[in-house]
Amino acid sequence: MNELQERILARKRETNTLILAHYYQSLEVQDVADAVGDSFALAQKAQSADCENIVMCGVRFMAESAKILSPEKTVYQPNAEASCPMAEMVTPEDVLALREKYPEAAVVCYVNSTAAVKAVSDVCCTSSSAERIVRALPNKQIIFVPDKNLGAWCAKAVPEKEIILFSGFCPIHDGVTEEMAAAARNAYPGAKFAVHPECRAEVVGYADCVGSTAEILRYVRASAEPEFVIGTECGVVEILRREFPEKQIHLLREDFVCADMKKTTLMDLWRAVNGELPPITLPEEELTGAKRALERMVSM
Repeated sequence: MNELQERILARKRETNTLILAHYYQSLEVQDVADAVGDSFALAQKAQSADCENIVMCGVRFMAESAKILSPEKTVYQPNAEASCPMAEMVTPEDVLALREKYPEAAVVCYVNSTAAVKAVSDVCCTSSSAERIVRALPNKQIIFVPDKNLGAWCAKAVPEKEIILFSGFCPIHDGVTEEMAAAARNAYPGAKFAVHPECRAEVVGYADCVGSTAEILRYVRASAEPEFVIGTECGVVEILRREFPEKQIHLLREDFVCADMKKTTLMDLWRAVNGELPPITLPEEELTGAKRALERMVSM
């Protein structure tokens, strides 16, 4: 570890601070985190931890989720400019307009969304729980926001429901084309394919494993196969290459990089643990409504 990492760890202990980092953060940030994981798993970790302060190394909606589930704790986002383009594609007004158009439908909101959108939704879902949530709801019509690709994945898995898709998408995952997938399959014919359901349906069709970031990691870790093509952000490949130097781990798309997730630096993290940044605050109405949607997801 370098000197700044050591200072961060020391200051974290002094201030009773929990550092959480998403899998897509740089390895130097992950190395000083108390936990590394998917967005909702980290929010749950924040909720259960005995700490006063939380530093969420990720994008804005992740820090919001931690605050929603732990309103009594002080939550910091190290880099306030790190946001999720997909989360910003849908507004509460969009959801309310869809509710008016489809009054019998339930609104399922992917956790990659703002607190304001969660607050006007019926239930949240993660990429790993989306299918189960959609299937379990009594409604025959489901409004799915904001990710059209994850929604389409659910529609295929639960054909008895009518899934009304919003037009949002992750620019990084959606940017992978079928031609890219076919080229990777040809380049690495013996490799196992693992992709995220935020990818387009035609790309998902090439996969041996379709799952969340955590599920992709578990798939590779549990497999005896020597070669993989990974269809999600490059941070996952960095983790796997460090864990399994003897395996061949390839990126499905060469520029599979979430620029927002990479914005957090060690100096940002130092400022956060040192209390130099403004904490996350949310209106009470958003806190209450969003928490209801998240807790319903957990109960289901």
